[in-house]
Amino acid sequence: MTPTIDLARARAETPGTAHVAHLNNAGAALPPAPVLEAVASHLAREAAIGGYEAADEAAPRLEAVYGAIARLLNCAPDEIALVENATRAWDMAFYAMRFRPGDRILTARAEYASNVIAFLQVARRTGAVVEPIDDDADGALDPEALRVALRRPASLVAVTHVPTNGGLVNPAAEIGALCREAGVPFLLDACQSAGQLPLDVQAIGCDMLSATGRKFLRGPRGTGFLYVRRGMIEALEPPFLDLHAASWTGERDFSVRGDARRFENWESYVAGRLGLGAAVEYALALGISPIAARTTALAARLRAELAAIPGVSVHDKGSVRCGLVTFRVRGLASVAVRDALRAEAINVSVSTASYARWDLAVRGLADLVRASPHYYNDEAELGRLVAAVARLAKGRGDPA
Repeated sequence: MTPTIDLARARAETPGTAHVAHLNNAGAALPPAPVLEAVASHLAREAAIGGYEAADEAAPRLEAVYGAIARLLNCAPDEIALVENATRAWDMAFYAMRFRPGDRILTARAEYASNVIAFLQVARRTGAVVEPIDDDADGALDPEALRVALRRPASLVAVTHVPTNGGLVNPAAEIGALCREAGVPFLLDACQSAGQLPLDVQAIGCDMLSATGRKFLRGPRGTGFLYVRRGMIEALEPPFLDLHAASWTGERDFSVRGDARRFENWESYVAGRLGLGAAVEYALALGISPIAARTTALAARLRAELAAIPGVSVHDKGSVRCGLVTFRVRGLASVAVRDALRAEAINVSVSTASYARWDLAVRGLADLVRASPHYYNDEAELGRLVAAVARLAKGRGDPA
């Protein structure tokens, strides 16, 4: 029997649930008590004995963070780098690649703006070519279209697992299998999937994976991590180095360290790293599969109830969907909907066309409201959101 989430305990260990219906976990989730304790206690220790000294004292616990993330991803600790955020993690992998004129970078149409901007910058600098792969009938990246694209040489496949602008889950394992067959490196952006969906880098077959702590893992802001397959590490020289990533070995010589920590730098948010470790351990103790089952079920329920409201349209794509739900209220800007919900202590966010021009702009969508439940949310919170949206759709935005 699949274990289930102890909802009462999860909510008791999440202080924020007493104050707000937080349905913005795809933005930044409410941290559980062990994460708060890990961050606050280390900051207090820094204040008491000094930052360097507190870090030395915490060294065994800091080292354990690599092991926790390795268990989360099914990899080795020396394949993990701890960095400031998911963008920095992704950048350290992508900008370590070397592109030449005509090199092909293959990606998805629902790709996030930050990644696309990096693609376009490198293409402008090097003459590489960026090619979005067509979607399948349900809106996910089409593996068959990728198979055809890989018949010609390509330098990189870089895809976001769960795009920011909807509940779509791209077929990461199918993409990985095609990349392995073609001998093309595969960079997976798992920013939205880490902590809400199982991630096994061996089964997926990605060479690099980037993620954040603040979203579904429920860790602190300012934390992220990068996985690089051991066989790829030596082939990737980071875009910048310091005395942590490399050693000054002679008057005019240096050597880059041989593990994934070559992608780190010396200065770091120590309290945040400890909080990240606490968040990963918390998720692993609950079980990623039960987390995924409950989160996906809550989102499916919310999606159906919103779609049943006159004047509300739901815009999620994909035959496989997860904990992100996007919608519009006819006649209202998404920002206005978000602000009205926030006034009722219901947190959601907004995705704009500028975040995903190859997707939202093509669909004629200027913006969307994004609600993202997590396993610690309860059905009453979903009901509050649905009732509030129904009032807005009827033109009665004030609380009842």
